[in-house]
Amino acid sequence: MSTFLPCGTYHETYAQDHAFWQTRFIRGKMILLALVAFIAVPFFLTDYLSEFILFIYWSLGALGVQLLIGYCGQLTLGHAAFLAVGAYASFLIMAMPWPQFMLDMGVVYPLVLLISGVIAGIWCVIFGLPSARVKGFYLILTTMAAQFITVDFFIAKYISQIGGRQQDLTLSSDLVKFGPWTVDTKRDIYYFGLILTILMGFMVVNYIRSKPGRAWVAIRDNDIAAESMGINITLYKLQAFFVSGFIGGVTGAFWGASRNIISVEDFTFGKSLWLVGIILIGGVGSIHGVFFGAAFMVFMIWALQEIVGMVGGTGNIIYYKEIAFGLAICGFLLFEPNGLAYRWWQSKNYFNLWPFSY
Repeated sequence: MSTFLPCGTYHETYAQDHAFWQTRFIRGKMILLALVAFIAVPFFLTDYLSEFILFIYWSLGALGVQLLIGYCGQLTLGHAAFLAVGAYASFLIMAMPWPQFMLDMGVVYPLVLLISGVIAGIWCVIFGLPSARVKGFYLILTTMAAQFITVDFFIAKYISQIGGRQQDLTLSSDLVKFGPWTVDTKRDIYYFGLILTILMGFMVVNYIRSKPGRAWVAIRDNDIAAESMGINITLYKLQAFFVSGFIGGVTGAFWGASRNIISVEDFTFGKSLWLVGIILIGGVGSIHGVFFGAAFMVFMIWALQEIVGMVGGTGNIIYYKEIAFGLAICGFLLFEPNGLAYRWWQSKNYFNLWPFSY
């Protein structure tokens, strides 16, 4: 088996066809990427760790949205609500009187992370129930209702008031432990988020390659045809909502642990729009698109901050950020509607097929 498949050497076994990294060249690239992510970034780019942590957060959050919209075809504009459920659930569960030996062993937070994801997944399924009857514009309204009911009503009016804390909940960084490892520095938070991203990414990729993933794609392409083929579309839609909500809950718990404080301002309707914008810019229906879109957003924010600082601009950076976000969405929909992942795919094909590329 040669290194470059497009030259004419094809897969001979099922295992080769479904391998994650199908050639030595790709395996080499992944090893290089791992070295950059685990060594170069945390030790040589320490001044930009905050941007990389933000990139991880947006990537994790958009991963669930990509699964729901890009692979199952279920439109959502309220996914930040499920990030909020995971964040607040993790803070409240950690505040419970856990046995001291469990805290010392560092097993509490991994359990809390899992429980928060499950709670957010179940909450997501509740608002996904209308998908059995409605789709398109009406489903969008249902998911928007999830945003306003969850964040603006339950969390803002009741959950955030528990213990007289008013709007903000705080968490001691000493409680975020995985065995002997305490996640209390910016570098530790980066590693924590990086490992979470790898785990969630592998989970989504394996789901897509399995029976549920094939059913989701069939539902996305034509739900009537999928149902006529014997696919239980309601069951698989709700399964997609659960997995998407689970990822959102884990993302929210990570965000809370990275900042040690959460507020309803962290999960506004605008954040839901940003998550959708990430997959539109990165590419709908592509795992690569999640990371390309998140990187574009983080770079855009960083560039705006630098430009505004150089020209001596005044005012809140958020206004410039929202304008740039809107212009970016319009620009990609007009000139690159398939997103950055499609351009990446086209570039790879050009070099793989050279000198016979068109």
